[in-house]
Order: sequence, then structure tokens, then C-alpha cells
Amino acid sequence: MKRINLLDKEFGLSIPASDIKKAIWQMADKINKDLKDKNPLMVCILNGSFMFSADLMKLIEFPCQISFVKLASYEGMGSTGTVKELIGFNEDLQGRTIVLLEDIVDTGVTVENSVKQLKKAGAGEVIVATLLFKPEACKKEINLHYIGIEIPNDFIVGYGLDYNGYGRNLPDIYSVIH
Repeated sequence: MKRINLLDKEFGLSIPASDIKKAIWQMADKINKDLKDKNPLMVCILNGSFMFSADLMKLIEFPCQISFVKLASYEGMGSTGTVKELIGFNEDLQGRTIVLLEDIVDTGVTVENSVKQLKKAGAGEVIVATLLFKPEACKKEINLHYIGIEIPNDFIVGYGLDYNGYGRNLPDIYSVIH
């Protein structure tokens, strides 16, 4: 599909599923080389990262664990500027290498907040892997260790990302048409 409608917005195809898969394969290859001896705990930030995390985990070739945290920082098409933790996790983080799996980094608020919380909880090293990065929108000084695809500062849906809860199921990524 070249164009889709969700609620009151129209979206055009931006990143096809084949490009998404290629980016994840490349990230997995680097992670497999870099972290094979670190026994990392992968932390998926829900809801948006569920597809990315699942596809990436299938490609990880060393033993590791995964956990999930549910955070909210978006309302409609914009960031609220604050991060609410809706569901946390119970694993012991003391001294562990944590790989934070994020669907998209735009302002950087969620990643900055998450890294601080993980370090406060005793994590030894926090590594950030994001499928998508909007350099033009980033307002925080954050270290992104693995970036799948850099994108412009457009509102997008698909492959786990949503517009008011819709569009997460789409295999491709679409940008809003203004």
C-alpha cells in the first residue's frame, strides 16, 4: 500500500518492510559481535518496540534475557515532554549490561529518563539500540550505540508505532501527509 488512512490522517509509505528487516539484520550482526560475552538483559520499551524487539531477538546468537517496561511519553502526534512509567520490571539489574530496545528516538526524553533509571537501579552498563532515530528532533545529549535507520522529523506509524493506538500492525512504516 502506498497510502493509508488512520482516523483523521492520511499517511504515505516511508520505509518498506524489506528496508526495516535489513536494518535489523545489520544491528543484530553488530550486537552479536559486540555483546556475545556480556550476558546482557534486553529491555524492550512497550508498546512501540514490541515488533522491533521480537524481530531483533530472533537474530541474537548468544544466550540473553529479555524484559519489558511500559512507558508513555506521547499523546496524539506529539511528545508530552514527560515520561510516565506504567509497568516496570522485577529483574536484578545490579552490575548487568542492559540493552535498551527502543522503537524510535526523537526528542531523546524517554531514552535519557530510562538510562538514568536503569543506572539508579544498579545497572553496570546501559547500551541503547533504536530502530529509528530523528536527529533533527533530538534535544538531549544521549549516546545511541546502535541505530537502524535515521529518518526526518516526520510523524510516522507502522511496525509497532501508532497514531492514537492505530497502525501498530502495519509491516511498513508510513509518514503523515500534511
